[in-house]
Order: sequence, then C-alpha cells, then structure tokens
Amino acid sequence: MKHLQEIVEAAQARGRKRLAVAYGQDSHTIEAVYDAYNEGLVTPILYGDRIVIEQVCQQLGIDSSVFQIIDEKSDVKAAKLAATAVATGDADVLMKGMLPTDKYMRAILDKELGLCPPKGVLSHVSVFEWSGYHKLLLASDIAIILQPDIKQKQKQIDYLRQVAVALGVQTPKIGCVAPSEQVLPASVSSIEGAMLAKMADRGQLGNVIVDGPLSLDVALFKEVADHKKVKGSAIAGDVDALLFPNIESGNVFFKSVSHLAGGEIAAIVMGAKVPCVLTSRGDSAASKKYSIALACLLAK
Repeated sequence: MKHLQEIVEAAQARGRKRLAVAYGQDSHTIEAVYDAYNEGLVTPILYGDRIVIEQVCQQLGIDSSVFQIIDEKSDVKAAKLAATAVATGDADVLMKGMLPTDKYMRAILDKELGLCPPKGVLSHVSVFEWSGYHKLLLASDIAIILQPDIKQKQKQIDYLRQVAVALGVQTPKIGCVAPSEQVLPASVSSIEGAMLAKMADRGQLGNVIVDGPLSLDVALFKEVADHKKVKGSAIAGDVDALLFPNIESGNVFFKSVSHLAGGEIAAIVMGAKVPCVLTSRGDSAASKKYSIALACLLAK
C-alpha cells in the first residue's frame, strides 16, 4: 500500500467493528469517529460527558443520534468503562479520546480487565504517508516504551511485522535507526541494531529483513546510501519500517512528519488483546480516522 486510504478500503471490506471511545468528546475525535461511521468502518460507542458531546456535535453539524453515548464526566472512569467494554467482548476496538496517554494506558494495563497478557509488552506502531517517501512507512515506538531493551525491541519488530503483513507486505524490511550506519561500540542503539540484524539473518525474528545500525537518511534515501558508500545493506532507501532506539527520537520523527512535512498518520497500540487506537490529542481528524481503520483491519 502507498496510501492510507487503502487501509480504509481494506477495513471496509471486513465490515463494521464496534468501537469504544474513551472520553470521546473533543471535536477531532468526534469528527473522525463520525467519518468512520459514515464510511462503514464502525458502530461507535462514546464514553464521556453527554452534554459536551452533544454540544460538539451541534457545532460540527453532526447528528449525535448515530452514537451510543455512555454519560461519564470523569476521564479516568470513562477510560475504564471503554476498556471494560472491549475486555468483556461488548466492543472490538478501543480508542483514546480527549484524555492524557498515561490515563488511557492505565486502563489498558488494568490487571482486573486482563487486556494486557501477563508480562506482555505493549508498543506503539505508526503508519506514515507523506510526500517525502515513496510508500507507506511504519515506525515504532513513539509513545509508550521510553528506552526499550533488546528483548522489547524484538517484540517491537514482531509488531511491525504483524502490521506490515496486514498492509500486504509479507516480508517487511525493517531498519534499526542509530546515529550512524557505522557500528559504534559506544552507542547502544548501534550495537543492538547490529545484534538484531544478525538475529534476523539467522531466522530468530521471523519472516523479516532487518538491517542496522542505519542512520535515518541512509534508511530512507538510496541516493544518500550510495553517496556514503554504504555496502551490504539490502534495504537502505527502501525500508518498510523504522525501529527507533528510544521514545525521544521516535516522537520527534512522528511530529516532524505530521506537523512540518504535512504528513498523515495512522497509529495503534499493539500487544493488548484488541487493537487500541492511540493518537496525539493534537492529531488531525483525518489521522484519527485512518487510525480507526488500521485498528479495524487488525481486529479479530
């Protein structure tokens, strides 16, 4: 796939999924959910302040009757109610509305609900479309794991693989981002990138091609790799996914693409029992709709 709209079309073919939205009362979220409803993606359930939701719908010219609204003024309680709905099978997909990420994640991690398997690893996967790259590009992790260790990076690679396969890429090419394409003994991202590449070579990471360490420009642009005389990389300039070494680098990339490069994004949490939409409160309604579509595509 080269466009996020193709994700929407693939999800439409699977039929509507029941979407539980935690504190879904801001204009971007309501607009995105309404668009997803109109495009046949979801049957929406909004957990939040009914009065605020109806006021926002009126301002947007949206018929609020298409939503099932569960009135709850507390963002924490709304998140728990939405998470409970997916945990009990009353909804298929969970979505973050107008509440901070930490409160949303606490609902997903609530041991009583059992959405996250024991000792499970949750990680964030984003899919980018922007004019600076020739196809959809996946990336992890920009929102959840602060400083992943090598075991967590193996899980991140598997989540990137799962999403890539859903998008039609059977053997995804994954680049481990580091300060340089040279193996630098003093750099953890460099050493672990090289280790992960060797593990992939030996079949330890599943059906993927992993290379690292790679600087960001080498990973994305073949002309840069050629100019730097990078040898031995089968994926430089044509990666399907980027594995970032920490949340700072991934988050800066995410916001640079969306706010500086005019890109659109789909983003979800992987590792829970259901796909969980996780976008920034500042993301566009379009990016939130694409995220809903991606979660619906991956939902059982």
